[in-house]
Amino acid sequence: MKKRILFIVIVILGLLMGACGASSARSEADYAPGMVQMEGAVESAALAPEMEYGDSLSASSGYNSESTSAERLVIRNANLSMVVSDPTQYLDDIAALADELGGYVVSSNVYQNTYSDNVVADRGSINIRVPSEHLDEALERIKANASEIRSQSISGEDVTDQYTDLNSRLRNLEAAEAELLDIMEEARDSDDVLAIFEHLRQIREEIEVTRGRIQYYEQSARLSSISVDLIPDAAAQPLTIGKWQPEGTAKAAVQALISALKFLGNSAIWIVIFVAPVLFLIALPVVLIVRSVRKRRAKKNTAAE
Repeated sequence: MKKRILFIVIVILGLLMGACGASSARSEADYAPGMVQMEGAVESAALAPEMEYGDSLSASSGYNSESTSAERLVIRNANLSMVVSDPTQYLDDIAALADELGGYVVSSNVYQNTYSDNVVADRGSINIRVPSEHLDEALERIKANASEIRSQSISGEDVTDQYTDLNSRLRNLEAAEAELLDIMEEARDSDDVLAIFEHLRQIREEIEVTRGRIQYYEQSARLSSISVDLIPDAAAQPLTIGKWQPEGTAKAAVQALISALKFLGNSAIWIVIFVAPVLFLIALPVVLIVRSVRKRRAKKNTAAE
């Protein structure tokens, strides 16, 4: 029995030499967190033979290559900060653009900012994903009606090496899984079956994690992310004459008037609903007592006369 278990462990280690060797040269942070490591894996295992990147793309689940030569897998993202006349309307336009180009909206937010002299204006932010081949077109169309471009940045991350290693790792893990299944079919001892099943469970978990990482790279390379910060148009802000801002002052006065009217309205409601009934309940006994005292005094005066 011990010989059979030893034989099984040797077979597993041999099958995983290529898969674990390639990834040991890189930090484990390049792969998805929580990846399970096989027990007894040798850190100095030989690197798996390199493969053509075009072959790895054709073997993957969703990313197609137009040629069999080596291609680069680059994740491109963009960030924009610009001034627009109506951030709320611009958010709707950007969302419609993403849908038109075959992308989607990841997140969208509208919030109010208070500027000088208590001027309140909407500010927005949106994050969309569009096909990478339409990234430049999307940026140009987003910037077309902007009053001012405050900042723009486009970043690219080449993940070709990580992507190729993940595909190589996946093939080795699948080969190890197939071998373990064959060994399990021939195993008769229950301890051997349990040991093989545990290793098989770990390999399958690694396969799922590796596939998820591959799909993440493919999805990120296929769809570029665009984050846009929408600032209210400077023309909509208070008109400045020297240090005097008449429009801002007028708006502040209107806001102060509205606040005062709201305060008076709220006060009237409180007086009618709360204060008046309470005062009535308090004053009623006092009035009755005062009347009673006055009547007694009047009777005494009448009797004395």
